[in-house]
Amino acid sequence: MAQPDPELEEIPVSDAETRELRYRYHRARRTARIRQKEETRLARYRFFIVMTVLVVIAIGFVVAAWHEIHKLFGL
Repeated sequence: MAQPDPELEEIPVSDAETRELRYRYHRARRTARIRQKEETRLARYRFFIVMTVLVVIAIGFVVAAWHEIHKLFGL
């Protein structure tokens, strides 16, 4: 009869070191998930801030160009 491979046997759950490793693994995953959500939220804020600044600059250029056109052609 074939013996089971000792490397494939499950590690006992009651082992304190294994429990600590599993705890740290899941805590690291949870921390990474929270950090990813926070980074996504901050990226969204950065995007809207940059878009707002670009729109304000574009409006400034349009207004300045309109004043120059008005001054040159007397519209």
